[in-house]
Amino acid sequence: MYAKNAWEKYTDNQYKDIMAFNEGYKDFITKGKTERACVSEAILLAKKAGFKDIKDFDSLKAGDKVYITNKEKNIALFVMGEKPLTDGMRILGAHIDSPRMDLKQNPLYESEGFALLDTHYYGGVKKYQWVTLPLSLVGVVVKKDGTVLNISIGENEDDPVVGITDLLIHLSADQLQKTAAKVIEGEALDVNIGSIPLKDEEKNAVKANILQLLKDTYDIEEEDFLSAEIEVVPSGKARDFGLDRSMVMGYGHDDRVCAYTSLMAILDIENPQYTSCCILVDKEEIGSVGATGAQSLFFENTVAELLHLCHDDSFLSLRHTLANSMMLSSDVSAGVDPLFKEVNDMKNAAFLGHGIVFNKYTGSRGKSGSNDAMPEYMARLRKIMDEENIYFQTAELGKVDQGGGGTIAYILGNYNMNVIDAGIAVLNMHAPFEIVSKVDVYEGYLAYKVFLQKA
Repeated sequence: MYAKNAWEKYTDNQYKDIMAFNEGYKDFITKGKTERACVSEAILLAKKAGFKDIKDFDSLKAGDKVYITNKEKNIALFVMGEKPLTDGMRILGAHIDSPRMDLKQNPLYESEGFALLDTHYYGGVKKYQWVTLPLSLVGVVVKKDGTVLNISIGENEDDPVVGITDLLIHLSADQLQKTAAKVIEGEALDVNIGSIPLKDEEKNAVKANILQLLKDTYDIEEEDFLSAEIEVVPSGKARDFGLDRSMVMGYGHDDRVCAYTSLMAILDIENPQYTSCCILVDKEEIGSVGATGAQSLFFENTVAELLHLCHDDSFLSLRHTLANSMMLSSDVSAGVDPLFKEVNDMKNAAFLGHGIVFNKYTGSRGKSGSNDAMPEYMARLRKIMDEENIYFQTAELGKVDQGGGGTIAYILGNYNMNVIDAGIAVLNMHAPFEIVSKVDVYEGYLAYKVFLQKA
């Protein structure tokens, strides 16, 4: 069903299915504040659904459920199909990184009686949105002997939180003359973490006290920050939003809402005709680069390993498998905000509550950096969605020349496979707390599942 309000599809009794599914989603994004945490949660859910590590297989046959991880920041899951792998796969691909602040390698310093942590923001953010909020420190510290210490400060109700301060309104005359891009500078996004001095310490006593606390509590020394990966993220749980509880407010909907719905779709697939795949990747917010981004060879190498376990080591088989595949690049779209609707072409915009969003192209200006999916592929997807009564809509990312953005679609398109962006509409995108519609989350899950079964 095209461009209709999806809530109208469901009876009052069926609302409970939507609400129950979103309880699982809220739990996932509450626990999955980092890429590593998302992968850990995905492994737990996959094992419960009968998936096994690829290392446990000597060969693969139809119906086998397998997963493989990469550096604890990527996971790819497969349900082997009845058809040969070379006939292609049906792929759902989402990213599990979200905008945030990262601690610098030498972050800790003292100023005016406070201990602070220096940060570098990650991804596209409005920097002024990240001040005066309760923040958590989540990630890992790796000691020189290889010991990995998991850090989570601020996520439990009894934990302290940290934060970034802002100038009081009474003294803000000069600050308020700055543009929004400059009112909070990147180098000013430093996290305040304490103010008690260590007794009998004459110099940098507050910093010394924090170091003592870190040593006593976590066995962390200052130099260990050199091999740490600690992310500064909004504290707290995902919450129901709206008096009617129709939406979810939480950190990281972009793009963990598509990651979770894609993950749940493949976990629920049994005996598909074509091999089903869900891949969750890192680094999309900074260009999909590096060993854990979509541009790495991890996915290609994984498909080659699957072929090997199917007793086919041909280079051409790998190329045919990739080229014959179809993919939904599961990534979010910008939902129309009634307070800022002027940035949209309303005929080609995504609305919360209207189901999954197909973006034939993203990019910016003259479709720069866009995948621009084939119309034949879009027609095929329209047919499947209508046959299965899945509510969907189409959109662009704002008016022409208004802005733009990118996804991983073009990267997988480089293999000559059919790819289109298909995801959930989001309000407040890239803000510390974003908003999605519960019915869109559920329709997204149904759409992804139908794609794996029918495409």
